[in-house]
Amino acid sequence: MKKLNYLIDNFSLLKDKPKEIYYKGDLSLLDKRRVSIVGTRHPISYTKQMCLRLGNALKKRGVCVVSGGAMGVDALAHKSSFPNTIGVMANSLDIIYPKVNYSLLKSMEKESLLLSEYSENIKATRYSFVLRNRLVVALGEVLIVAQADLNSGSMRSIELALKQNKKIFVFPHRIEDSPGTNQLLKEGKATAIYDIESFANMFGKVDSKSDDILEFCKNNDNLQDAILKYGDKIYEYELEGKITINNLRVIVL
Repeated sequence: MKKLNYLIDNFSLLKDKPKEIYYKGDLSLLDKRRVSIVGTRHPISYTKQMCLRLGNALKKRGVCVVSGGAMGVDALAHKSSFPNTIGVMANSLDIIYPKVNYSLLKSMEKESLLLSEYSENIKATRYSFVLRNRLVVALGEVLIVAQADLNSGSMRSIELALKQNKKIFVFPHRIEDSPGTNQLLKEGKATAIYDIESFANMFGKVDSKSDDILEFCKNNDNLQDAILKYGDKIYEYELEGKITINNLRVIVL
């Protein structure tokens, strides 16, 4: 864990700017275009699929995804865009929390970037999560709320985004599945993402390099054949949101 000898530009604009920032990982990610993704810790299947597709689409365009390292939507955002992702933690970086994301966060320490405003031996608290959210929002050009209840931490992030004049995007949901984001749409405070590729295109063009695994799966959707040829890479691609597996079939997203 190292301390930055400067304050990140996005944080300098905050009224309650952090006094110090500590980091582990690749600081060059701060030079990329960035979007913030937040949402519930208990996403439904539709939200999971949309998060994986969105994170992967942004990564293919060289866009860095920022989130808060929590379980649920945060973890999906980090996994699907890895290693092109930044995690802002509510605790000091000598503590891995939550434990359910241990492997993910350890990988991000080495290949992505973790940030915190806390020095050492500081555990996460309800208040530190609120403070963390302002940094997650500040780092992104826009805020994407994947799924949220009306009284949730994600709704606090929305308040912060409005104060910071950030544009807010949400996934279109059935009425009962995400009352928080549906309320934002009703009030005209958010824009729905109806087409992930079109949304991602606002931030850049796709790297046109061919992917042998994806090309194979497009022409042969049999899971066993794919595993026989590429092994565990198939499951890595599923975690990254490049493919989905359904009834022993591999579907390229």
